[in-house]
Amino acid sequence: MDERRVYILKESRTEISRLQLLSVFFEEESVYKIYLRSQVIHQLFENNEDLDIDKLELFHVQFTSSVIELLRKIKKNNEKNVSLLYDEIHLNEELMERMNNTVFTDKNFNLDKQKQALKINLSLRKLFQVLSELSTEFPFSKNINSFSSRYAKDFFYHISPDQLSQLIDFDPKDMYLDVNASIQKKLMGMLCKYDFKTEFFYGLKSGQLIIEVYKFLDTDRHFLFFPSRNLFLFCDLNVLKDVDWTTNLSEKEKIIQELSYKNDKLESSAAALKSYIPKEIIDLLEENYLKISDINFLDHLNNFDVQANILKAMLKTDLF
Repeated sequence: MDERRVYILKESRTEISRLQLLSVFFEEESVYKIYLRSQVIHQLFENNEDLDIDKLELFHVQFTSSVIELLRKIKKNNEKNVSLLYDEIHLNEELMERMNNTVFTDKNFNLDKQKQALKINLSLRKLFQVLSELSTEFPFSKNINSFSSRYAKDFFYHISPDQLSQLIDFDPKDMYLDVNASIQKKLMGMLCKYDFKTEFFYGLKSGQLIIEVYKFLDTDRHFLFFPSRNLFLFCDLNVLKDVDWTTNLSEKEKIIQELSYKNDKLESSAAALKSYIPKEIIDLLEENYLKISDINFLDHLNNFDVQANILKAMLKTDLF
Protein backbone atom coordinates (compact mmCIF):
# COMPACT_ATOMS: atom_id res chain seq x y z
CA MET A 1 0.00 0.00 0.00
CA ASP A 2 1.57 3.32 -1.07
CA GLU A 3 2.17 6.07 1.44
CA ARG A 4 -0.39 8.44 -0.04
CA ARG A 5 -3.13 5.85 0.23
CA VAL A 6 -2.18 5.15 3.85
CA TYR A 7 -2.17 8.87 4.61
CA ILE A 8 -5.59 9.52 3.01
CA LEU A 9 -7.18 6.55 4.80
CA LYS A 10 -5.74 7.75 8.11
CA GLU A 11 -7.06 11.29 7.54
CA SER A 12 -10.42 9.81 6.53
CA ARG A 13 -10.67 7.89 9.81
CA THR A 14 -9.85 11.10 11.69
CA GLU A 15 -12.60 13.01 9.88
CA ILE A 16 -15.12 10.24 10.53
CA SER A 17 -14.17 10.15 14.23
CA ARG A 18 -14.82 13.91 14.43
CA LEU A 19 -18.17 13.37 12.76
CA GLN A 20 -18.98 10.58 15.21
CA LEU A 21 -18.31 12.83 18.20
CA LEU A 22 -20.60 15.48 16.75
CA SER A 23 -23.34 12.92 16.07
CA VAL A 24 -23.18 11.84 19.72
CA PHE A 25 -23.23 15.47 20.90
CA PHE A 26 -26.20 16.58 18.79
CA GLU A 27 -28.17 13.33 18.93
CA GLU A 28 -29.72 14.36 15.62
CA GLU A 29 -30.78 11.56 13.27
CA SER A 30 -29.59 13.28 10.10
CA VAL A 31 -26.09 13.79 11.55
CA TYR A 32 -25.94 10.17 12.71
CA LYS A 33 -27.03 8.92 9.28
CA ILE A 34 -24.33 11.02 7.59
CA TYR A 35 -21.75 9.60 10.01
CA LEU A 36 -22.82 6.02 9.22
CA ARG A 37 -22.85 6.68 5.50
CA SER A 38 -19.39 8.25 5.68
CA GLN A 39 -18.14 5.08 7.37
CA VAL A 40 -19.59 2.99 4.54
CA ILE A 41 -17.84 5.18 1.96
CA HIS A 42 -14.57 4.93 3.86
CA GLN A 43 -14.84 1.13 4.06
CA LEU A 44 -15.56 0.99 0.36
CA PHE A 45 -12.25 2.68 -0.45
CA GLU A 46 -10.33 0.84 2.25
CA ASN A 47 -11.52 -2.56 0.98
CA ASN A 48 -11.08 -1.78 -2.71
CA GLU A 49 -7.58 -0.75 -3.65
CA ASP A 50 -8.63 -0.42 -7.27
CA LEU A 51 -10.71 2.64 -6.43
CA ASP A 52 -9.12 6.04 -6.88
CA ILE A 53 -8.16 7.00 -3.33
CA ASP A 54 -8.09 10.66 -4.34
CA LYS A 55 -11.87 10.51 -4.65
CA LEU A 56 -12.12 9.65 -0.96
CA GLU A 57 -10.01 12.66 -0.13
CA LEU A 58 -12.15 14.78 -2.46
CA PHE A 59 -15.30 13.51 -0.74
CA HIS A 60 -14.05 14.62 2.67
CA VAL A 61 -12.70 17.93 1.40
CA GLN A 62 -15.89 18.82 -0.44
CA PHE A 63 -18.40 17.39 2.00
CA THR A 64 -17.32 15.97 5.36
CA SER A 65 -15.04 18.88 6.32
CA SER A 66 -17.77 21.40 5.55
CA VAL A 67 -20.34 19.42 7.57
CA ILE A 68 -17.96 19.21 10.51
CA GLU A 69 -17.13 22.92 10.33
CA LEU A 70 -20.82 23.79 10.12
CA LEU A 71 -21.73 21.59 13.11
CA ARG A 72 -18.82 22.94 15.13
CA LYS A 73 -19.97 26.49 14.47
CA ILE A 74 -23.48 25.57 15.63
CA LYS A 75 -22.04 23.83 18.69
CA LYS A 76 -19.91 26.85 19.58
CA ASN A 77 -22.84 29.23 19.15
CA ASN A 78 -25.10 26.97 21.23
CA GLU A 79 -22.51 26.74 24.00
CA LYS A 80 -22.26 30.54 24.08
CA ASN A 81 -26.05 30.85 24.44
CA VAL A 82 -26.15 28.06 27.03
CA SER A 83 -23.42 29.87 28.95
CA LEU A 84 -25.62 32.96 29.11
CA LEU A 85 -28.47 30.87 30.51
CA TYR A 86 -26.21 29.35 33.16
CA ASP A 87 -24.93 32.82 34.06
CA GLU A 88 -28.55 33.80 34.74
CA ILE A 89 -29.13 30.60 36.71
CA HIS A 90 -26.02 31.33 38.80
CA LEU A 91 -27.16 34.89 39.51
CA ASN A 92 -30.60 33.61 40.54
CA GLU A 93 -28.98 31.05 42.85
CA GLU A 94 -26.86 33.76 44.48
CA LEU A 95 -29.96 35.90 45.01
CA MET A 96 -31.87 32.94 46.49
CA GLU A 97 -28.99 32.18 48.83
CA ARG A 98 -28.86 35.78 50.06
CA MET A 99 -32.62 35.83 50.55
CA ASN A 100 -32.60 32.48 52.33
CA ASN A 101 -30.17 33.94 54.84
CA THR A 102 -32.61 36.71 55.74
CA VAL A 103 -36.05 35.23 55.15
CA PHE A 104 -38.30 34.42 58.05
CA THR A 105 -39.74 31.02 57.29
CA ASP A 106 -43.18 29.57 57.97
CA LYS A 107 -41.66 27.67 60.86
CA ASN A 108 -40.34 30.88 62.45
CA PHE A 109 -43.65 32.59 61.90
CA ASN A 110 -45.77 29.79 63.34
CA LEU A 111 -43.63 29.59 66.45
CA ASP A 112 -43.54 33.33 67.01
CA LYS A 113 -47.24 33.90 66.47
CA GLN A 114 -47.91 31.50 69.35
CA LYS A 115 -45.58 33.55 71.52
CA GLN A 116 -47.29 36.74 70.35
CA ALA A 117 -50.74 35.38 71.21
CA LEU A 118 -49.45 34.58 74.71
CA LYS A 119 -48.12 38.14 75.06
CA ILE A 120 -51.47 39.58 73.95
CA ASN A 121 -53.44 37.35 76.32
CA LEU A 122 -51.19 38.31 79.24
CA SER A 123 -51.41 41.99 78.28
CA LEU A 124 -55.20 41.86 78.13
CA ARG A 125 -55.35 40.18 81.55
CA LYS A 126 -53.14 42.95 82.85
CA LEU A 127 -55.29 45.59 81.12
CA PHE A 128 -58.38 44.15 82.80
CA GLN A 129 -56.62 44.41 86.17
CA VAL A 130 -55.49 47.98 85.44
CA LEU A 131 -59.00 49.04 84.42
CA SER A 132 -60.53 47.32 87.46
CA GLU A 133 -58.14 49.04 89.85
CA LEU A 134 -58.15 52.39 88.02
CA SER A 135 -54.40 52.04 87.82
CA THR A 136 -52.09 53.86 85.42
CA GLU A 137 -49.70 50.93 85.22
CA PHE A 138 -48.53 50.00 81.70
CA PRO A 139 -50.31 46.74 80.83
CA PHE A 140 -48.41 45.50 77.80
CA SER A 141 -45.84 42.71 77.74
CA LYS A 142 -42.26 43.52 76.79
CA ASN A 143 -41.50 43.86 73.06
CA ILE A 144 -45.12 43.35 72.11
CA ASN A 145 -44.64 45.20 68.82
CA SER A 146 -41.55 43.28 67.69
CA PHE A 147 -43.67 40.49 66.17
CA SER A 148 -45.34 42.78 63.64
CA SER A 149 -42.10 44.63 62.95
CA ARG A 150 -40.49 41.33 62.03
CA TYR A 151 -43.25 39.64 60.05
CA ALA A 152 -45.57 42.31 58.63
CA LYS A 153 -43.58 42.80 55.43
CA ASP A 154 -43.59 39.12 54.48
CA PHE A 155 -46.58 37.49 56.16
CA PHE A 156 -49.29 40.10 56.68
CA TYR A 157 -52.08 40.50 54.12
CA HIS A 158 -52.69 43.73 52.23
CA ILE A 159 -55.92 45.63 52.88
CA SER A 160 -57.13 48.97 51.53
CA PRO A 161 -57.11 52.21 53.56
CA ASP A 162 -60.92 52.10 53.45
CA GLN A 163 -60.96 48.61 54.97
CA LEU A 164 -58.54 49.76 57.65
CA SER A 165 -60.78 52.71 58.48
CA GLN A 166 -63.83 50.46 58.77
CA LEU A 167 -62.02 48.02 61.04
CA ILE A 168 -60.74 50.61 63.53
CA ASP A 169 -63.88 52.74 63.63
CA PHE A 170 -65.59 52.79 67.06
CA ASP A 171 -68.04 54.70 69.23
CA PRO A 172 -66.24 56.15 72.28
CA LYS A 173 -69.25 55.43 74.50
CA ASP A 174 -68.72 51.68 73.85
CA MET A 175 -65.11 51.82 75.02
CA TYR A 176 -62.96 51.56 78.10
CA LEU A 177 -60.53 54.39 77.49
CA ASP A 178 -57.27 54.20 79.40
CA VAL A 179 -54.15 56.31 79.14
CA ASN A 180 -52.25 53.29 77.78
CA ALA A 181 -54.93 51.39 75.85
CA SER A 182 -58.51 51.42 74.58
CA ILE A 183 -60.79 48.37 74.39
CA GLN A 184 -64.46 47.78 73.66
CA LYS A 185 -66.42 47.01 76.80
CA LYS A 186 -68.18 44.00 75.28
CA LEU A 187 -64.84 42.67 74.01
CA MET A 188 -63.38 42.82 77.51
CA GLY A 189 -66.48 41.04 78.80
CA MET A 190 -66.03 38.23 76.26
CA LEU A 191 -62.32 37.98 77.05
CA CYS A 192 -63.16 37.49 80.71
CA LYS A 193 -65.84 34.94 79.80
CA TYR A 194 -63.40 32.85 77.78
CA ASP A 195 -60.54 33.35 80.24
CA PHE A 196 -58.41 35.36 77.80
CA LYS A 197 -57.78 32.28 75.64
CA THR A 198 -57.14 33.46 72.09
CA GLU A 199 -54.84 32.67 69.20
CA PHE A 200 -53.24 34.74 66.49
CA PHE A 201 -55.41 34.57 63.37
CA TYR A 202 -54.07 36.90 60.64
CA GLY A 203 -51.91 39.95 60.22
CA LEU A 204 -53.11 42.83 58.05
CA LYS A 205 -51.31 45.85 56.63
CA SER A 206 -52.26 49.01 54.81
CA GLY A 207 -49.21 51.01 53.89
CA GLN A 208 -47.14 51.29 57.07
CA LEU A 209 -50.11 50.61 59.36
CA ILE A 210 -50.68 47.09 60.65
CA ILE A 211 -53.42 45.20 62.45
CA GLU A 212 -53.16 41.90 64.28
CA VAL A 213 -56.33 39.78 64.25
CA TYR A 214 -56.99 37.23 67.00
CA LYS A 215 -59.58 34.48 67.38
CA PHE A 216 -61.22 33.15 70.50
CA LEU A 217 -60.32 29.49 70.95
CA ASP A 218 -63.83 28.36 71.91
CA THR A 219 -65.98 30.44 69.60
CA ASP A 220 -65.91 31.81 66.07
CA ARG A 221 -65.38 35.42 67.12
CA HIS A 222 -62.44 37.64 66.31
CA PHE A 223 -60.90 40.84 67.59
CA LEU A 224 -58.13 43.09 66.44
CA PHE A 225 -55.15 44.81 68.00
CA PHE A 226 -54.12 48.09 66.36
CA PRO A 227 -50.62 48.68 67.79
CA SER A 228 -50.20 52.29 66.67
CA ARG A 229 -53.11 53.26 68.98
CA ASN A 230 -52.98 50.33 71.42
CA LEU A 231 -56.57 49.71 70.38
CA PHE A 232 -58.62 46.52 70.82
CA LEU A 233 -61.90 46.05 68.92
CA PHE A 234 -64.14 43.26 67.70
CA CYS A 235 -63.15 42.42 64.13
CA ASP A 236 -65.83 42.04 61.46
CA LEU A 237 -64.34 39.67 58.89
CA ASN A 238 -67.07 40.66 56.41
CA VAL A 239 -65.04 43.82 55.85
CA LEU A 240 -62.25 41.58 54.51
CA LYS A 241 -64.27 39.53 52.01
CA ASP A 242 -62.03 40.39 49.06
CA VAL A 243 -58.76 39.52 50.83
CA ASP A 244 -57.02 36.44 49.36
CA TRP A 245 -56.36 34.19 52.34
CA THR A 246 -55.08 31.28 50.23
CA THR A 247 -51.47 32.38 50.03
CA ASN A 248 -49.41 31.49 53.06
CA LEU A 249 -45.89 32.07 51.79
CA SER A 250 -43.91 35.13 52.78
CA GLU A 251 -43.07 37.66 50.08
CA LYS A 252 -39.43 36.58 50.09
CA GLU A 253 -40.38 32.92 49.99
CA LYS A 254 -42.61 33.63 47.00
CA ILE A 255 -39.69 35.30 45.20
CA ILE A 256 -37.41 32.37 46.07
CA GLN A 257 -40.05 29.93 44.81
CA GLU A 258 -40.45 31.91 41.57
CA LEU A 259 -36.68 32.06 41.05
CA SER A 260 -36.39 28.33 41.68
CA TYR A 261 -39.14 27.65 39.13
CA LYS A 262 -37.47 29.99 36.66
CA ASN A 263 -34.15 28.18 37.13
CA ASP A 264 -35.84 24.85 36.42
CA LYS A 265 -37.14 26.27 33.15
CA LEU A 266 -33.73 27.74 32.32
CA GLU A 267 -32.09 24.36 33.00
CA SER A 268 -34.54 22.69 30.61
CA SER A 269 -33.96 25.37 28.01
CA ALA A 270 -30.19 25.01 28.36
CA ALA A 271 -30.40 21.23 27.91
CA ALA A 272 -32.49 21.65 24.75
CA LEU A 273 -30.42 24.53 23.39
CA LYS A 274 -27.13 22.71 23.86
CA SER A 275 -27.80 20.33 20.95
CA TYR A 276 -30.19 22.50 18.93
CA ILE A 277 -29.76 22.54 15.15
CA PRO A 278 -31.85 25.02 13.11
CA LYS A 279 -34.42 23.40 10.83
CA GLU A 280 -32.78 24.93 7.74
CA ILE A 281 -29.55 23.12 8.60
CA ILE A 282 -31.33 19.81 9.26
CA ASP A 283 -33.07 20.06 5.89
CA LEU A 284 -29.73 20.71 4.22
CA LEU A 285 -28.10 17.76 6.01
CA GLU A 286 -30.97 15.48 4.97
CA GLU A 287 -30.53 16.59 1.38
CA ASN A 288 -26.81 15.86 1.55
CA TYR A 289 -27.43 12.48 3.12
CA LEU A 290 -29.64 11.54 0.19
CA LYS A 291 -26.88 12.53 -2.24
CA ILE A 292 -24.16 10.48 -0.56
CA SER A 293 -26.57 7.55 -0.25
CA ASP A 294 -26.93 7.40 -4.02
CA ILE A 295 -25.57 4.07 -5.17
CA ASN A 296 -23.84 5.84 -8.07
CA PHE A 297 -22.36 8.62 -5.96
CA LEU A 298 -18.80 7.88 -7.14
CA ASP A 299 -19.78 8.61 -10.69
CA HIS A 300 -21.14 12.00 -9.65
CA LEU A 301 -18.58 12.95 -7.04
CA ASN A 302 -17.70 16.15 -8.83
CA ASN A 303 -21.30 17.25 -8.37
CA PHE A 304 -20.51 17.70 -4.68
CA ASP A 305 -18.94 21.02 -5.62
CA VAL A 306 -22.42 22.58 -5.73
CA GLN A 307 -23.48 21.00 -2.46
CA ALA A 308 -20.20 21.93 -0.80
CA ASN A 309 -20.75 25.53 -1.82
CA ILE A 310 -24.18 25.47 -0.18
CA LEU A 311 -22.65 24.13 3.05
CA LYS A 312 -19.94 26.76 2.98
CA ALA A 313 -22.53 29.46 2.35
CA MET A 314 -24.38 28.24 5.44
CA LEU A 315 -21.23 28.82 7.46
CA LYS A 316 -21.47 32.53 6.66
CA THR A 317 -25.16 32.98 7.48
CA ASP A 318 -26.76 34.38 10.63
CA LEU A 319 -29.06 31.40 11.09
CA PHE A 320 -27.37 30.56 14.38
